Amino acid sequence: MTRNKLAFIIATKDRLNEIRRVLESLCAQSRKPDQVIVVDGGLNPVEAAVMEFPELSPTYLKTSKPSAARQRNLGLSAVDDGITLVGFLDDDVVLDHEAVKEMMTFWDEAPVQIGGAAFNLANHPSLQAKHLKALPISKRMGLYSHEKGRVLPSGFQTMIGWISKNSYVDWLCSGAVVWRRTVFDAFRFDEWFQGYSYLEDLDFSYRVGRSFRLAVVSGARYYHFPALMGRGSGRVFGKREVLNRIYFVRKNRELSLPKCVLALGVRMGMSLAAGIRGGKPYDLLRTWGNLQGIFLAMTKGPFRRLG
Repeated sequence: MTRNKLAFIIATKDRLNEIRRVLESLCAQSRKPDQVIVVDGGLNPVEAAVMEFPELSPTYLKTSKPSAARQRNLGLSAVDDGITLVGFLDDDVVLDHEAVKEMMTFWDEAPVQIGGAAFNLANHPSLQAKHLKALPISKRMGLYSHEKGRVLPSGFQTMIGWISKNSYVDWLCSGAVVWRRTVFDAFRFDEWFQGYSYLEDLDFSYRVGRSFRLAVVSGARYYHFPALMGRGSGRVFGKREVLNRIYFVRKNRELSLPKCVLALGVRMGMSLAAGIRGGKPYDLLRTWGNLQGIFLAMTKGPFRRLG
């Protein structure tokens, strides 16, 4: 019998089919969570669909100001007394049948130094530009690393992907993760990250990782099936990925803004090459959005650190 109690918070927005699927996944668990909180930021409320799962006794919250960061913070206010672990799930994930059981087993044995632990992504997409990222110069310049789950001097993070054994990392994806509840006595998601909230999980977990160790649990598997709606157009996402990355680096003084700008330039070149080579309008628009983001960062606030 586990000595911990677990609540899951699921932020969702206009994804009726996805919210049903993730809740079905929780119902199918060999060890069900003790509380489920759905925070809906959509124009079309999904409360009726959420209440189709009475076995989970779900709590439904509605907000008119959608953003993943804000919705997760709102969900924290509804966590029951007695809950010792708080997890976050994206609405487009599916947990393996034994995933929660494996995660709870890990936490029952986890030392107090562990602050967060992620589920293990079983269907991680292949890494883009593998050869470029594997170059020794990429590591020397702090632009990339072959080590999984690292945050580099540029402020870019390496993907975690599938792991074969429990591992310690510098950051955790918020798509499927569990945190020790006491972490939230000192930390919250930064609501500067609005809308799709790209990099809000990097920002949150990196800050927590300064005070706690972060792990990935190999036996707690899950699958990610990206919804069609999410990032927005290529131009919108391209601008967001620049502004959010620069914001993250400015917040953390040990990171290098020049290396961040260089890495963003490399990232923009990759999008441009993909757009030209593959004839993909999304990648070309993403490149244009990158340029807009750099222009805004330079004109609305020079490349200087916060604080």
